[in-house]
Amino acid sequence: MSLGELALVAIGRNEGERLRRCLASVQGRVGCLVYVDSGSTDGSVEAARVLGADVVELDMRQPFTAARARNAGVARVREKLPGVRFIQMVDGDCEVAAGWLDTARAALDAEPTLAAVLGRRRERFPQASIYNRLCDIEWTIPPGLVKACGGDVMFRAEALAQVGGYRDDLIAGEEPELCIRLRQRGWQIRCVAAEMTLHDAAMTRFGQWWRRSTRAGYAYAEGARLHGAPPERHWVKPLKSALAWSLGPPLAAMVGVAAFGWMGLLPLLAYPLQVARLALRGGEARGARALFLVLGKFPEAQGALRYARLALLKRRGGLIEYK
Repeated sequence: MSLGELALVAIGRNEGERLRRCLASVQGRVGCLVYVDSGSTDGSVEAARVLGADVVELDMRQPFTAARARNAGVARVREKLPGVRFIQMVDGDCEVAAGWLDTARAALDAEPTLAAVLGRRRERFPQASIYNRLCDIEWTIPPGLVKACGGDVMFRAEALAQVGGYRDDLIAGEEPELCIRLRQRGWQIRCVAAEMTLHDAAMTRFGQWWRRSTRAGYAYAEGARLHGAPPERHWVKPLKSALAWSLGPPLAAMVGVAAFGWMGLLPLLAYPLQVARLALRGGEARGARALFLVLGKFPEAQGALRYARLALLKRRGGLIEYK
């Protein structure tokens, strides 16, 4: 296959050495290499140019979203490489695995109905913190047809153009939303059993994990508003779960204490019992993962309620970043 049929779009801000690894991992392997920068101050733009990338510097006077950056990158690809058939999207803190580009485009060639192909994203330093470890577990997706992808994925350019790309206004959850529109057009998304990218979350503090979970809750609420109706029911279940677990037991305990005294605190036992139930399922890091799955309901609900408040005020939410 000609390199003129394959392009890569990386997005980032102040990724430093992570960005250098990202771009170096695909040098000479794509017909067009585009880096979209969102206001870096660490020399990322200059480093990207040295590594041969065509750099797009976003106008930061306009509201920034990752979706907007990805669309800007795709637009530059189409200018530079009109014959592009496949576009690999990657976050600037990820290194593309050797052999992935060939594996992904071979999968797209083999199945004309596929709009996108993804593989295994791994965390570079899973033992550096429990938060990195949780990310690594989160990205374990069984091979087969899937409903959605993440930030790292190879698209069929035709399919991406057909649905108009990402929604610029989404501050989170833009990839699953795009996949819904692709599937509505009859396209499919497949996860293959191959290494795709090596990610560097650099998440070592509880506050980072909390903000990342808050962003997830915000995405749940907005996604449910956009596509929550049957048959899709997009993110309705995790949204209800976040609200029920974060609000239900405390409210029940408040009412119970008013009516029965300290015995009214019994509903709060739901939390340790749920942690124990989840831990008994087994799996990797089962105890810690169970604890953070339950604890995560609180920042998720915070994010969902933030979206609801802004929607009522008819205001647009700002980016929620964890690093």
